[in-house]
Amino acid sequence: MIGVAALILAALIALALPVAAALGILAVSLSEIYSFFPLLPALGEILWSASTEFVLVAAPMFILMGEILLRAGIARDMYEGVDAWVNRVPGGLMHTNIASCTLFAATSGSSVATAATIGTVAIPNMTRLGYNPSLYLGSIAAGGTLGILIPPSVNMILYGVLAEVSVTRLYLAALIPGLMLALLFSGVIAAICIFRPGLDGGRGNADWAARWRGLRALAAPLGLFCVVVGSIYAGFATPTEAAALGVVASLALAAARGKLSRASLWAALEGAMRTTAMVMLIVVAAFFLNFVMVSTGLTTAITGAMTALEVAPVTVILIIVCAYLVLGCFMETLSLMVATTPIIAPVVAALGFDLVWFGVLFMILIEAALITPPIGVNLFVVQGVRGASSGPIRQVMLGALPFLAMMLAMIGLLILAPDLALWLPGIAM
Repeated sequence: MIGVAALILAALIALALPVAAALGILAVSLSEIYSFFPLLPALGEILWSASTEFVLVAAPMFILMGEILLRAGIARDMYEGVDAWVNRVPGGLMHTNIASCTLFAATSGSSVATAATIGTVAIPNMTRLGYNPSLYLGSIAAGGTLGILIPPSVNMILYGVLAEVSVTRLYLAALIPGLMLALLFSGVIAAICIFRPGLDGGRGNADWAARWRGLRALAAPLGLFCVVVGSIYAGFATPTEAAALGVVASLALAAARGKLSRASLWAALEGAMRTTAMVMLIVVAAFFLNFVMVSTGLTTAITGAMTALEVAPVTVILIIVCAYLVLGCFMETLSLMVATTPIIAPVVAALGFDLVWFGVLFMILIEAALITPPIGVNLFVVQGVRGASSGPIRQVMLGALPFLAMMLAMIGLLILAPDLALWLPGIAM
């Protein structure tokens, strides 16, 4: 049964079908082949229960918040404010790329939006100041991945719903590893530029007056982070309520900057509707697939096969990590996460691991898939912002490799020290 399901899914992906369609066809196929009673009549009830899940309301809210911020021009001012503080470190603007991605990730919740926004602001400086294109572009692609790890994260909401884990605990667990990963990115940039000075470039000579002025530009994203994530951590709001607060705050910021026109608001709403429709269609298809797998005994078979392996539980986790690193080379990240979470989560729980801890590790694996050729979405986003005529995408792929190594190092740290993820939720909850 496991082999048949894998072959059907591989064939559907190879046909380049939309992800939601592939998951739905797989579910119907498994139902027809293995079920002793018809499962398709339950589709309506499953779709309704999945689409009315309260916590999922946060997903379109966070998507809309990111769309509003994107059109309000906050990213450019934030980038210049960050640059005034970090550009003296070896690596110059590449540290600004990482720090700006970290800040924008804390407001957008999307890796693609983070990479595209910061790339639009940062790439014009690359040639002007003489930076090595490969490492510079790699820093933007890798920094953008922080959008699904640092709260608020749309992907974490989806994982929480599919794995039946508290989103609040996931947000708490991801904060320290997310900041540590950003520091590892900056650390590898500094190390490379110290040993290979030719990869570095020019930078501005900001004085203290410029640095203090830059803090004003950082007030908007930091304030929004406090409104959204601070309200969750303080216990004042659920993730869904915090998302609504974030939309109101982002509208207020856009209005204060004179960017809240009817055209920009309509564009933000349209962009949010398109993205939400795609995400929700995949989610409801995954819910039906999960129902079919449980009903046919496939989930139980997979869990039994993994737990029956005569190896230590941590070895099984390493096998799962390696499997996701391989799958990330060939599957789009959202489909990879939604299609496999209902299968892997019971296995991880049966092995005795905390699903909150695994959720953080899982997000880093999804991050790695975003910069892993040949399907790495962020690689193509950065290349698209750069322009295909400016150089081959191979440069972006090579530049992302040091950051991929840092993600693997962070995964190793989480396996060796699970409290990096579990300490903060433990004391806060």
